[in-house]
Amino acid sequence: MRISCMFLASSLSIAVFLLLIPGDFCVEIIGGNQVTPHSRPYMVLLKGKNVCAGALVAKDWVLTAAHCVLNKNSQVILGAHSITKRESEKQIMYIKKEFPYPCFDPHTHEGDLKLLQLNKKAKINKNVRILPLPKKGDDVKPETTCQVAGWGSIRNNSPQSDTLREVNITIINRRICNDEKHYNYNPVIGLNMICAGSLKGGKDSCNGDSGSPLICEGIFRGITAFGLPGKCGDPRGPGIYTLLSQKHLNWTIATMKGFV
Repeated sequence: MRISCMFLASSLSIAVFLLLIPGDFCVEIIGGNQVTPHSRPYMVLLKGKNVCAGALVAKDWVLTAAHCVLNKNSQVILGAHSITKRESEKQIMYIKKEFPYPCFDPHTHEGDLKLLQLNKKAKINKNVRILPLPKKGDDVKPETTCQVAGWGSIRNNSPQSDTLREVNITIINRRICNDEKHYNYNPVIGLNMICAGSLKGGKDSCNGDSGSPLICEGIFRGITAFGLPGKCGDPRGPGIYTLLSQKHLNWTIATMKGFV
């Protein structure tokens, strides 16, 4: 599987991928606002080595980022607004099995998604709901307004937010994200990634938001992946999201059906 995945990249992309990629990319909500409690019932709080987020895509399946470090002791919390407060809406579960996308590359950030099979099924109600997967793996046009939510920090190097926050961000053309004033092909922002934020800066996802769903015009389009280390909200490094492209959707659906 690993070898076949390598053939998906073009020779140009492979050459660029060999560049040294900086580590410790951060992911948190910058420039957003606290949401009305339990108004984003598809959001999942993941408490592992660090806090991550995810989306409930079936009663016992969560879609998140592959780079989130989790184990069987990690809590999967549905219906949460506050990380610390006791809330009757919360449903606490655990991970039965993790399914990282087989082509995930931590150096290039390609394929940064994974499925979590939960140890039991969620009770669906007004506070806990499934976020439908898109019917097609369409790209998202530049200038489209999207939303991303999470429990990450509101400033660089600040503690994480105890409550769920959300920010409106705008899709940025990959050509701009790859130019010398932005990522400069280090890493390559490829066709299976989405670049989003604000060209003026100040609106972004960052530490603690990894795995959060990117919602564009009401449709689940991406998964929060990475940004510039220690520079959340910096206009030179907009947030990068894993696109729910057709190949990613096909794998997600097949995995949940038990075909992979």
